[in-house]
Amino acid sequence: MNTKLFEPIKIQNVELKNRIVMSPMCMYSCFEQDGKITPFHITHYESRAAGQAGLVILEASAVQPEGRISAEDLGIWSDEHIEGLITVNERIHAHGSKSGIQLAHAGRKATVKEDIFAPSAIPFNDQFKTPNEMTTNQIHETVHAFKDAARRAKEANFDLVEIHAAHGYLINQFLSPLTNKRKDEYGGSRDNRYRLLKEVIEVVKEEFDGPIFVRISASEYQDEGNQMDDFIYFAEQMKKQNIDLIDCSSGGVVPARIKTFPGYQVGYAETIKKEAGIKTGAVGMITTGIQAEEILQNNRADLIFVARAFLRNPYWPKQVADELGVNLEGPEQYNRGWS
Repeated sequence: MNTKLFEPIKIQNVELKNRIVMSPMCMYSCFEQDGKITPFHITHYESRAAGQAGLVILEASAVQPEGRISAEDLGIWSDEHIEGLITVNERIHAHGSKSGIQLAHAGRKATVKEDIFAPSAIPFNDQFKTPNEMTTNQIHETVHAFKDAARRAKEANFDLVEIHAAHGYLINQFLSPLTNKRKDEYGGSRDNRYRLLKEVIEVVKEEFDGPIFVRISASEYQDEGNQMDDFIYFAEQMKKQNIDLIDCSSGGVVPARIKTFPGYQVGYAETIKKEAGIKTGAVGMITTGIQAEEILQNNRADLIFVARAFLRNPYWPKQVADELGVNLEGPEQYNRGWS
Protein backbone atom coordinates (compact mmCIF):
# COMPACT_ATOMS: atom_id res chain seq x y z
CA MET A 1 0.00 0.00 0.00
CA ASN A 2 1.34 3.45 -0.94
CA THR A 3 0.72 5.43 2.22
CA LYS A 4 1.11 9.14 2.83
CA LEU A 5 1.56 8.61 6.57
CA PHE A 6 4.98 7.06 5.99
CA GLU A 7 5.97 9.34 3.13
CA PRO A 8 8.74 11.88 3.87
CA ILE A 9 7.91 15.56 3.91
CA LYS A 10 10.34 18.47 3.61
CA ILE A 11 9.67 21.70 5.49
CA GLN A 12 12.28 24.31 4.63
CA ASN A 13 15.58 22.47 5.02
CA VAL A 14 14.23 19.85 7.41
CA GLU A 15 13.01 16.52 6.07
CA LEU A 16 10.80 14.38 8.27
CA LYS A 17 10.99 10.68 7.44
CA ASN A 18 7.23 10.33 7.95
CA ARG A 19 4.17 12.45 8.84
CA ILE A 20 3.86 11.23 12.44
CA VAL A 21 4.49 13.86 15.12
CA MET A 22 4.64 13.27 18.83
CA SER A 23 2.52 16.15 20.06
CA PRO A 24 3.87 18.25 22.95
CA MET A 25 2.44 17.10 26.27
CA CYS A 26 3.34 18.41 29.73
CA MET A 27 5.11 15.80 31.84
CA TYR A 28 5.27 17.71 35.17
CA SER A 29 8.57 15.98 35.94
CA CYS A 30 11.00 18.75 36.95
CA PHE A 31 10.73 17.83 40.60
CA GLU A 32 13.49 20.26 41.60
CA GLN A 33 11.29 22.99 40.08
CA ASP A 34 14.27 24.33 38.14
CA GLY A 35 12.95 23.62 34.64
CA LYS A 36 15.88 21.33 33.85
CA ILE A 37 15.85 18.06 31.91
CA THR A 38 15.72 14.93 34.09
CA PRO A 39 16.51 11.27 33.30
CA PHE A 40 12.77 10.74 32.83
CA HIS A 41 12.63 13.28 30.01
CA ILE A 42 15.56 11.66 28.21
CA THR A 43 13.96 8.20 28.39
CA HIS A 44 10.49 9.52 27.51
CA TYR A 45 11.51 11.41 24.39
CA GLU A 46 14.12 8.95 23.13
CA SER A 47 11.65 6.06 23.32
CA ARG A 48 9.26 7.85 20.95
CA ALA A 49 12.12 8.50 18.54
CA ALA A 50 13.11 4.83 18.77
CA GLY A 51 9.47 4.11 18.00
CA GLN A 52 10.01 5.94 14.69
CA ALA A 53 8.06 9.18 15.13
CA GLY A 54 9.16 11.46 12.29
CA LEU A 55 9.12 14.44 14.65
CA VAL A 56 9.25 14.58 18.45
CA ILE A 57 8.15 17.90 19.98
CA LEU A 58 9.08 18.54 23.59
CA GLU A 59 6.46 19.73 26.00
CA ALA A 60 5.55 23.35 26.69
CA SER A 61 8.79 24.93 27.91
CA ALA A 62 8.43 28.18 29.78
CA VAL A 63 10.19 31.27 28.46
CA GLN A 64 9.88 32.93 31.91
CA PRO A 65 9.66 31.28 35.37
CA GLU A 66 6.26 32.91 36.04
CA GLY A 67 5.08 31.51 32.70
CA ARG A 68 5.19 27.87 33.79
CA ILE A 69 1.91 25.99 33.71
CA SER A 70 3.15 24.20 36.83
CA ALA A 71 6.29 24.49 38.92
CA GLU A 72 7.36 21.08 37.56
CA ASP A 73 7.38 22.22 33.91
CA LEU A 74 10.40 22.30 31.64
CA GLY A 75 12.02 25.70 31.19
CA ILE A 76 13.99 27.49 28.53
CA TRP A 77 14.27 30.83 30.34
CA SER A 78 17.95 30.35 31.24
CA ASP A 79 21.15 29.33 29.47
CA GLU A 80 21.46 26.71 32.23
CA HIS A 81 18.70 24.75 30.47
CA ILE A 82 20.66 24.32 27.23
CA GLU A 83 22.94 21.46 28.32
CA GLY A 84 20.07 19.11 29.20
CA LEU A 85 18.20 19.98 26.02
CA ILE A 86 21.30 19.15 23.96
CA THR A 87 21.35 15.70 25.55
CA VAL A 88 17.70 15.07 24.68
CA ASN A 89 18.34 16.13 21.09
CA GLU A 90 21.32 13.80 20.78
CA ARG A 91 19.12 10.88 21.81
CA ILE A 92 16.24 11.86 19.48
CA HIS A 93 18.54 12.41 16.50
CA ALA A 94 20.28 9.07 17.09
CA HIS A 95 17.13 7.36 15.81
CA GLY A 96 16.73 9.47 12.68
CA SER A 97 13.88 11.55 14.10
CA LYS A 98 13.74 15.33 14.05
CA SER A 99 13.13 17.38 17.18
CA GLY A 100 11.12 20.41 18.13
CA ILE A 101 10.36 22.37 21.27
CA GLN A 102 7.21 24.24 22.20
CA LEU A 103 7.95 27.76 23.49
CA ALA A 104 5.29 28.69 26.01
CA HIS A 105 3.98 31.13 28.58
CA ALA A 106 0.95 30.16 30.66
CA GLY A 107 -0.27 33.67 31.49
CA ARG A 108 -3.28 33.54 33.82
CA LYS A 109 -3.26 29.72 33.85
CA ALA A 110 0.14 29.52 35.56
CA THR A 111 0.00 27.68 38.89
CA VAL A 112 3.29 28.87 40.38
CA LYS A 113 4.14 30.77 43.55
CA GLU A 114 5.29 33.82 41.59
CA ASP A 115 2.92 36.63 40.62
CA ILE A 116 1.19 35.75 37.37
CA PHE A 117 0.36 37.96 34.39
CA ALA A 118 -2.24 38.23 31.63
CA PRO A 119 -3.61 40.78 29.15
CA SER A 120 -6.38 41.59 31.64
CA ALA A 121 -6.84 40.98 35.37
CA ILE A 122 -9.41 38.19 34.95
CA PRO A 123 -8.86 34.78 36.60
CA PHE A 124 -9.53 31.59 34.63
CA ASN A 125 -11.96 30.39 37.32
CA ASP A 126 -12.41 30.46 41.10
CA GLN A 127 -9.55 28.01 41.63
CA PHE A 128 -6.96 30.16 39.82
CA LYS A 129 -5.17 33.28 41.06
CA THR A 130 -6.18 36.65 39.67
CA PRO A 131 -3.41 37.72 37.28
CA ASN A 132 -1.82 41.14 37.07
CA GLU A 133 -2.69 43.05 33.93
CA MET A 134 0.54 43.34 31.99
CA THR A 135 2.07 46.73 31.41
CA THR A 136 3.44 47.56 27.99
CA ASN A 137 6.95 47.14 29.37
CA GLN A 138 6.10 43.69 30.71
CA ILE A 139 4.72 42.70 27.31
CA HIS A 140 7.97 43.83 25.69
CA GLU A 141 9.97 41.85 28.27
CA THR A 142 7.94 38.75 27.49
CA VAL A 143 8.48 39.17 23.75
CA HIS A 144 12.21 39.43 24.45
CA ALA A 145 11.98 36.26 26.57
CA PHE A 146 10.60 34.41 23.53
CA LYS A 147 13.51 35.78 21.50
CA ASP A 148 16.06 34.51 24.04
CA ALA A 149 14.27 31.15 24.18
CA ALA A 150 14.49 30.80 20.39
CA ARG A 151 18.24 31.44 20.58
CA ARG A 152 18.60 28.73 23.22
CA ALA A 153 16.52 26.33 21.10
CA LYS A 154 18.95 26.86 18.24
CA GLU A 155 21.97 26.40 20.49
CA ALA A 156 20.42 23.18 21.82
CA ASN A 157 20.17 21.81 18.23
CA PHE A 158 16.41 21.65 17.80
CA ASP A 159 15.29 21.24 14.20
CA LEU A 160 12.21 23.42 14.63
CA VAL A 161 10.25 25.37 17.21
CA GLU A 162 6.56 25.64 17.91
CA ILE A 163 5.07 28.79 19.45
CA HIS A 164 2.28 27.91 21.88
CA ALA A 165 -0.68 30.18 21.11
CA ALA A 166 -3.37 27.69 22.19
CA HIS A 167 -5.17 26.16 25.18
CA GLY A 168 -5.83 29.45 26.94
CA TYR A 169 -2.21 30.30 27.65
CA LEU A 170 -0.76 33.80 27.36
CA ILE A 171 -0.70 34.34 23.59
CA ASN A 172 -4.15 32.74 23.28
CA GLN A 173 -5.35 35.10 26.02
CA PHE A 174 -4.24 38.07 23.93
CA LEU A 175 -5.87 36.66 20.78
CA SER A 176 -9.27 36.10 22.39
CA PRO A 177 -11.86 38.82 23.08
CA LEU A 178 -13.04 36.64 25.99
CA THR A 179 -9.82 37.27 27.91
CA ASN A 180 -8.36 40.41 26.34
CA LYS A 181 -10.21 43.52 27.52
CA ARG A 182 -7.31 45.93 26.97
CA LYS A 183 -7.84 49.44 25.63
CA ASP A 184 -4.32 49.93 24.24
CA GLU A 185 -2.62 48.75 21.06
CA TYR A 186 -2.71 45.14 22.30
CA GLY A 187 -6.50 44.96 22.71
CA GLY A 188 -9.72 45.61 20.86
CA SER A 189 -9.49 44.91 17.13
CA ARG A 190 -8.30 41.64 15.61
CA ASP A 191 -5.11 43.33 14.47
CA ASN A 192 -4.43 44.57 17.99
CA ARG A 193 -5.20 41.20 19.57
CA TYR A 194 -2.84 39.57 17.07
CA ARG A 195 -0.06 42.05 17.86
CA LEU A 196 1.63 40.00 20.61
CA LEU A 197 1.78 36.87 18.45
CA LYS A 198 3.02 38.95 15.53
CA GLU A 199 5.86 40.37 17.62
CA VAL A 200 6.75 36.97 19.06
CA ILE A 201 6.97 35.47 15.57
CA GLU A 202 9.18 38.35 14.43
CA VAL A 203 11.72 37.89 17.22
CA VAL A 204 11.70 34.10 17.07
CA LYS A 205 12.49 34.30 13.36
CA GLU A 206 15.42 36.63 14.13
CA GLU A 207 17.03 33.94 16.27
CA PHE A 208 15.85 30.65 14.75
CA ASP A 209 16.41 30.01 11.05
CA GLY A 210 14.57 26.67 10.81
CA PRO A 211 10.87 25.81 10.47
CA ILE A 212 8.48 27.52 12.87
CA PHE A 213 5.06 26.11 13.77
CA VAL A 214 2.30 27.80 15.78
CA ARG A 215 -0.26 25.88 17.82
CA ILE A 216 -3.66 27.56 18.05
CA SER A 217 -7.01 26.75 19.62
CA ALA A 218 -9.22 26.92 16.54
CA SER A 219 -12.46 26.93 18.54
CA GLU A 220 -13.18 28.67 21.82
CA TYR A 221 -16.57 26.96 22.29
CA GLN A 222 -18.19 30.30 23.13
CA ASP A 223 -20.39 32.43 20.87
CA GLU A 224 -18.73 35.61 22.15
CA GLY A 225 -15.24 34.32 21.39
CA ASN A 226 -13.24 34.09 18.19
CA GLN A 227 -15.01 32.27 15.34
CA MET A 228 -13.58 30.42 12.35
CA ASP A 229 -13.37 33.57 10.23
CA ASP A 230 -11.15 35.06 12.97
CA PHE A 231 -8.89 32.00 12.97
CA ILE A 232 -8.64 32.09 9.18
CA TYR A 233 -7.67 35.77 9.45
CA PHE A 234 -4.99 34.96 12.05
CA ALA A 235 -3.75 32.10 9.86
CA GLU A 236 -3.49 34.45 6.89
CA GLN A 237 -1.41 36.84 8.99
CA MET A 238 0.86 33.97 10.07
CA LYS A 239 1.27 32.92 6.45
CA LYS A 240 2.38 36.47 5.62
CA GLN A 241 4.99 36.09 8.36
CA ASN A 242 6.20 32.86 6.73
CA ILE A 243 5.05 30.50 9.46
CA ASP A 244 5.49 26.98 8.11
CA LEU A 245 2.57 25.15 9.73
CA ILE A 246 -0.37 25.76 12.05
CA ASP A 247 -1.01 23.03 14.60
CA CYS A 248 -4.80 23.07 15.08
CA SER A 249 -6.08 22.19 18.52
CA SER A 250 -9.05 23.76 20.35
CA GLY A 251 -10.43 24.98 23.66
CA GLY A 252 -8.86 26.03 26.93
CA VAL A 253 -9.24 29.79 26.82
CA VAL A 254 -12.32 29.76 29.08
CA PRO A 255 -14.05 26.92 30.95
CA ALA A 256 -16.27 25.07 28.47
CA ARG A 257 -17.90 21.70 27.92
CA ILE A 258 -16.26 20.08 24.90
CA LYS A 259 -17.80 17.10 23.13
CA THR A 260 -14.94 14.89 22.05
CA PHE A 261 -14.97 12.03 19.55
CA PRO A 262 -12.40 10.48 17.19
CA GLY A 263 -10.97 13.21 14.97
CA TYR A 264 -13.10 15.93 16.59
CA GLN A 265 -10.59 18.68 15.76
CA VAL A 266 -9.58 17.57 12.24
CA GLY A 267 -12.14 19.85 10.59
CA TYR A 268 -10.33 22.90 11.97
CA ALA A 269 -7.07 21.84 10.34
CA GLU A 270 -8.88 21.13 7.09
CA THR A 271 -10.68 24.48 6.96
CA ILE A 272 -7.62 26.56 7.84
CA LYS A 273 -5.46 24.65 5.35
CA LYS A 274 -7.93 25.26 2.52
CA GLU A 275 -9.03 28.79 3.35
CA ALA A 276 -5.66 30.26 4.36
CA GLY A 277 -3.48 28.18 2.05
CA ILE A 278 -1.06 27.11 4.76
CA LYS A 279 0.16 23.73 5.99
CA THR A 280 -1.66 22.40 9.03
CA GLY A 281 -1.30 19.66 11.58
CA ALA A 282 -4.28 17.63 12.78
CA VAL A 283 -4.55 16.54 16.41
CA GLY A 284 -7.21 15.11 18.72
CA MET A 285 -8.15 11.45 19.28
CA ILE A 286 -6.32 10.20 16.18
CA THR A 287 -5.64 6.62 17.20
CA THR A 288 -5.51 4.37 14.11
CA GLY A 289 -3.52 4.18 10.91
CA ILE A 290 -6.65 4.15 8.76
CA GLN A 291 -7.86 7.35 10.43
CA ALA A 292 -4.49 9.09 9.99
CA GLU A 293 -4.16 7.93 6.39
CA GLU A 294 -7.64 9.20 5.49
CA ILE A 295 -6.78 12.67 6.80
CA LEU A 296 -3.64 12.84 4.67
CA GLN A 297 -5.02 11.21 1.53
CA ASN A 298 -7.97 13.62 1.50
CA ASN A 299 -5.57 16.57 1.96
CA ARG A 300 -7.22 17.61 5.21
CA ALA A 301 -3.86 18.22 6.94
CA ASP A 302 -0.15 17.77 6.29
CA LEU A 303 1.04 16.22 9.55
CA ILE A 304 -0.59 13.96 12.12
CA PHE A 305 0.00 15.02 15.73
CA VAL A 306 -0.42 12.11 18.14
CA ALA A 307 -0.66 12.65 21.88
CA ARG A 308 -2.30 10.15 24.23
CA ALA A 309 -1.87 7.23 21.84
CA PHE A 310 1.88 7.82 22.22
CA LEU A 311 1.52 7.70 26.01
CA ARG A 312 -0.12 4.30 25.69
CA ASN A 313 2.38 2.98 23.15
CA PRO A 314 5.80 4.55 22.43
CA TYR A 315 5.91 2.37 19.30
CA TRP A 316 2.61 3.59 17.88
CA PRO A 317 4.18 4.09 14.41
CA LYS A 318 4.96 0.35 14.31
CA GLN A 319 1.39 -0.45 15.35
CA VAL A 320 -0.13 1.62 12.55
CA ALA A 321 2.47 0.51 10.00
CA ASP A 322 1.34 -3.07 10.62
CA GLU A 323 -2.27 -1.95 10.29
CA LEU A 324 -1.52 -0.31 6.93
CA GLY A 325 0.70 -3.12 5.64
CA VAL A 326 3.88 -1.03 5.71
CA ASN A 327 7.28 -2.54 6.51
CA LEU A 328 8.67 -0.06 9.03
CA GLU A 329 12.32 -0.38 9.92
CA GLY A 330 12.99 0.08 13.58
CA PRO A 331 16.07 0.18 15.79
CA GLU A 332 18.52 -2.58 14.90
CA GLN A 333 18.31 -3.88 18.44
CA TYR A 334 14.57 -4.56 17.95
CA ASN A 335 14.76 -6.31 14.58
CA ARG A 336 13.92 -9.71 16.06
CA GLY A 337 10.59 -8.36 17.23
CA TRP A 338 9.79 -5.96 14.40
CA SER A 339 10.43 -8.12 11.35
